[in-house]
Amino acid sequence: MTDQHAAARPASAHAEGQQHPIKLYLLVWGLLFVLSAASYMVDYAGFQGLLRWGLILAFMMLKAGLIIAVFMHMAWERLALSYAILLPPLAVLVLVAIMAVESDYTVLTRQSEFATQ
Repeated sequence: MTDQHAAARPASAHAEGQQHPIKLYLLVWGLLFVLSAASYMVDYAGFQGLLRWGLILAFMMLKAGLIIAVFMHMAWERLALSYAILLPPLAVLVLVAIMAVESDYTVLTRQSEFATQ
């Protein structure tokens, strides 16, 4: 083997990229189908209230997590997974908690102010 062939090999291997088995993609597709069917069964079963919305949101988050992890290849990016997936929802939850506390304070202030007039 000449030096030209040895130098060209790493570049071509890098250009091909990482290959994942088709079985993984078929498994994820099957899981997405099952989760979608379960989501539709929540409506078909006639669940109401918080149980209904909790189940629908749980199935939605599971499907989104599968899509992001496998099809966007985030499962193989450990640091990117924690930063891109976990931190923004945590920041939104903190913001929602702050706004919930602030809304209670605002309602109580308005009720006490308008009750005196």
